[in-house]
Amino acid sequence: MPFHLTYPKVVALGGGTGLSSLLRGLKHFPVDISAIVTVADDGGSSGILNRELKVPPPGDIRNVLVALSEAEGIFRDLLQYRFQSDEGGHYLDGHSLGNLLIVAMFSLTHGNFVEAVENIGKVLNIKGRVFPACPHATVLHAQLQDGRVVKGESQLAFQGSRIQRVFFDQDVHAEPQAVKAIENADVIVLGPGSVFTSVLPNLLLPEIAAAINANTRAEKVYICNLMTEHGETDGMTAAQHVQAILDHGIDRISKVILNEDNLPSDVLGRYAAEDAQPVINDFDVLQRMGVEAISAHIANLSDGTARHDPIKLAAALYGIALGSV
Repeated sequence: MPFHLTYPKVVALGGGTGLSSLLRGLKHFPVDISAIVTVADDGGSSGILNRELKVPPPGDIRNVLVALSEAEGIFRDLLQYRFQSDEGGHYLDGHSLGNLLIVAMFSLTHGNFVEAVENIGKVLNIKGRVFPACPHATVLHAQLQDGRVVKGESQLAFQGSRIQRVFFDQDVHAEPQAVKAIENADVIVLGPGSVFTSVLPNLLLPEIAAAINANTRAEKVYICNLMTEHGETDGMTAAQHVQAILDHGIDRISKVILNEDNLPSDVLGRYAAEDAQPVINDFDVLQRMGVEAISAHIANLSDGTARHDPIKLAAALYGIALGSV
């Protein structure tokens, strides 16, 4: 009788640079990866392509595809290449080659964004699968603590008031293949990344939230940010990050991965100038919430910034995945 090796099924939801950083490390571990990526970005190249060509914003998808590619190196540099003319004002200025390739594939698939992403994944020989959370672009709204309502993901961090909740003002539905991946997952990962603009937009899709809540056997892991983000999570502790997720329709987070590296003073000073501080690990509050806190050395400070180290973070997550099957 043939022996079939079964890898833990890990589904990671998010967007921005945080999700791609995790996946860049996770692809080196024996796990079955599915990435579910927000399509709520309305800034920069992605926003322009969405408005002018009616394609869902490709930027976060591009970053995730490149992170999972088995041919990163020069291919990564090529797809991340951003056009910029000497004098400025050229119609290609600000667009990355990867975004334009996704747009071209979107046209070749007659407007099927999910198929376009899958085809680019095959071209890049990615490990795992990538799904947009929704097959169409979504427009994120936020209610701020001062009561104002702001429209557009790119506008949320510049309002001078912390975000209270995010929402969509019209019916949106999840990509069915993304929902199926969640239903079959052994580990469901939220983050890392901006909690209100990268993580929560995925959870606002009712089918995704319902699938996460219905999968009671899966470990549900939140990877907490290293630093707060001005205009989004000012002063928020690790437990408050988790509470924001619970407040947006998720019944339970079983584990949270926290950074235990001390950050050097020069890095702290650089972030303090941007009104950002290290996220406080309030272990006692997390314990009262029924969340297991896993503290690990997961920071990468090599370039003078505080970011998650892809391999260290993936190793911490892999330890959880091994115990889930």
